[in-house]
Amino acid sequence: MKKLSLATKILIGLILGIFVGLFTPVDFATTFIKPFGDLFLRLIKMIIVPLVLSSLIVGAASVGDIRKLGRIGGKTVTYYLLTSAFAVVIGLIMGTVLQPGAGLEIPVDATYEGREAPALSTVLLEIIPDNPLSAMVNASMLQIIAFALFIGIAITLVGERANPVKNFFDGFAEVMYKITGIVMAYAPIGVFGLIVPVVAQYGLDVLAPLAMVIIAVYLGCLLHAAVVYTSAVKFLGKMSPLTYFKGILPAAVVAFTTCSSSGTLPVTIKCVEDNLGVSKEVSSFCLPLGATINMDGTAVYMGVCALFVAQVYGLDLTFTQQLTIVLVGTLASIGAAGVPGAGLIMLTMTLTSVGLPLEGVALVAGIDRILDMARTCVNVIGDTSCCVVVASSENDISISPESKVTA
Repeated sequence: MKKLSLATKILIGLILGIFVGLFTPVDFATTFIKPFGDLFLRLIKMIIVPLVLSSLIVGAASVGDIRKLGRIGGKTVTYYLLTSAFAVVIGLIMGTVLQPGAGLEIPVDATYEGREAPALSTVLLEIIPDNPLSAMVNASMLQIIAFALFIGIAITLVGERANPVKNFFDGFAEVMYKITGIVMAYAPIGVFGLIVPVVAQYGLDVLAPLAMVIIAVYLGCLLHAAVVYTSAVKFLGKMSPLTYFKGILPAAVVAFTTCSSSGTLPVTIKCVEDNLGVSKEVSSFCLPLGATINMDGTAVYMGVCALFVAQVYGLDLTFTQQLTIVLVGTLASIGAAGVPGAGLIMLTMTLTSVGLPLEGVALVAGIDRILDMARTCVNVIGDTSCCVVVASSENDISISPESKVTA
């Protein structure tokens, strides 16, 4: 009998969790089933910082050529910017076609307190940690990435005398990969424990009034993955889309249930390296950076929700306002932290930029957990597609002949 793959086991855990959640009381699900999901999240969080730090140091040090590292960085950031812009446009199209806010009225007592966006200079300065240990304790991903890149580049510049340091982090990274494998063996149970309480709490009835918003966001995310990522992987990454999506399925399912791009990072790294043949040099750079700055699913969500709020209030957005949403949505999605619920904060920035009432966010907030599942899944898929494209352009990918796209 053929042994079930990890992706199949995780998918079974997800489907079984949805079924059980429909018939399980909320109190029971929260008290007895949710701890299994919480344990999975704690295990994932336990390995994020040491895994990112060690793998990124080794990746940067292994490149050997500072110019190549800069080239990989430029390709990665450019890809993330372009796909985020496409994502906002798709979100706006979904909002225009499906009209999710038509016929709805916002409750009088619905309020939402927006958070002010930090100044650009503050955001740029915050990338460099004033205390690397504090950055690791607080899991400040951008600061950890910056610190790791400095160490990796310095190892390359120092040369042979730095080999003991490089060997230490190389061995440490291998240990973290092994721990990741152990944690992933528990993933099907963890996914089950995470999804049951969500379904038990929200059910199906509570989603009916806002069903069109959910449909618009999910369709937009699906369209973005099917058109943008499939095209990028096939034509730029020279990889069969079927091979690609099959390879990243475990990461996509974990992202869907955890609602955390950063939390899914260990799984994502394992998928692209083991299943897609992406080199550690590329994956250790693209994926941690992507988990922090690439939020295509969030960008789709902001496009849909901005139009939703405008429609609820009976407001027509001009072309200039929609263009503003594209620009702000692209930058805001890149600024969104890879943690659950960050997209809701970024939505307030987008609404403010075009003068839409922040009170409209109160409607979306009630179903944000449902929307967060879809957008996080797309965020992670976007990270992996970038890995494939960049690795292919650098000839740093090893896939079987049948997985390649033939001309």
